[in-house]
Amino acid sequence: MAPIHPPRRAGLRAEPPEIVELRRLRHDQPELSAAVDLQSALASLQARVKARLPMPWIDADPEWLRGQHDEGRPLLRLEDVRLSWTDVRLMVRQTADLLLRHQLIDTAIHARFQAYARTSEPVEGLVAGWFNAKASPDRVTTRWWPDDLDEESADQVLTLALRPFLERCAEIAQQRTDLSTWTRAYCPLCGGDPELAVLTRGGERLLICSRCGTRWAIDSTACPWCGNADHQRLTTYVSQDHHYRLVACDACRRYVKAYDARAATRPVMPSVDTIATLPLDAAAMQQGYTG
Repeated sequence: MAPIHPPRRAGLRAEPPEIVELRRLRHDQPELSAAVDLQSALASLQARVKARLPMPWIDADPEWLRGQHDEGRPLLRLEDVRLSWTDVRLMVRQTADLLLRHQLIDTAIHARFQAYARTSEPVEGLVAGWFNAKASPDRVTTRWWPDDLDEESADQVLTLALRPFLERCAEIAQQRTDLSTWTRAYCPLCGGDPELAVLTRGGERLLICSRCGTRWAIDSTACPWCGNADHQRLTTYVSQDHHYRLVACDACRRYVKAYDARAATRPVMPSVDTIATLPLDAAAMQQGYTG
């Protein structure tokens, strides 16, 4: 007789694996509950917006792409992202709401973002300045954030609000671009800083962009920021479960943290692993290192 399975309830979908892993992390490390709750809400919000975004069409001259690559310039331009400004304004408002709820921005900063997001023009200028500051610095002639916002808060809100748009664009761009010879510490597509690395089973170290999620290989034996390869000046911190590593450089005082996939049962999940590594961040910062 064939096994009997309980009927599937109509309209229910399986939860994304990132949400399942975040719930497990919350159970295993209750001290991270606040960060997990915020990340879960952000992941759900970003996934909803990303699911309805159209696929961008990126058409760039191969010679131009090679020139950008050879000169160390990121390959994406803001017009490549094909932003829907209605969705961008919605993401800015809702992201600011979540950060206020979790006390990561104050009411004054929240009010300013709500005001900026009421119409497209202020948001377009703010997003263009933020994006180009990393991706096309030659297009930025003045400080990109306005006087009524501080750089840290503006960058935090826009990084989270623009992530689904940049991720969708980067997914297409990576299929059409050879990134195998890019060895710089910033993203080859959008210029963003890496928020995490992954140590692959093949022995590579891949950096993962904080803005668009692009991954690119970099020397696993040296500091990605300054190139220091003297192991006497590289300090390694390992999590208690041995799933994560943080390598801090005594030459430039910066660090990079990584998910160790060499013996892992799941792939890297930046939305989960950036939260799970917060204790490593704290340990490194106490010693004077910065990410």
